[in-house]
Amino acid sequence: MVVDLILDKNLFLTHLEAENNLDALGKIADNLYRHHYVEKNYRQAVLEREKEYPTGLPSHWPIVAIPHADYRLVRKTTISVATLSHSVKFHDMGDTNNTLDVDVIIMMAIGQPHGQVEMLQKIVGIIQDDGLRNDIFNAESPDELCQLFNRFFE
Repeated sequence: MVVDLILDKNLFLTHLEAENNLDALGKIADNLYRHHYVEKNYRQAVLEREKEYPTGLPSHWPIVAIPHADYRLVRKTTISVATLSHSVKFHDMGDTNNTLDVDVIIMMAIGQPHGQVEMLQKIVGIIQDDGLRNDIFNAESPDELCQLFNRFFE
C-alpha cells in the first residue's frame, strides 16, 4: 500500500452512543483531533462534506458509512472505526434520496492528495466481506476491533 497508514487502538471505538449521524461523526472526528491525527477544523469539514456528499454504503446488515475530509487537514494518515450502540440514519452515497441505518463508521483521515481513492478501495474490499463486516460490528473491545483491521492491512 502506498498510503503510510497508522492504526492506533485509541481510534477504534465500540458501542459508540450517538443521537444521529452528525453526532457520531463529530465524536469520531473529535477523538481523531484529541489524539493529534487531524487539525481542529477537521470535524467541521467532515460534517459539511457529509451534507453535500453522503457516505452511507448500501449493503447487507451491518451497514457502513465511510466519511472523510480534505487531506490538508490531516496530520498523520489513519482510520478511525466506530461500531454504534444503535443505528443512525445516513444518506446513501449513490442515491441521496435514500437513507440507510448505519451501524459501523470507518472514518478516513488520509494525508495524501490521492490516498483517499486507494484507501477507499481497500475499505470497500473489507466491507464487501459479509463475515468480516459482522466480525467488525460484533467486536467487544477497541483492541479486538483494531486487531481485525491490523490483519487486513498487514
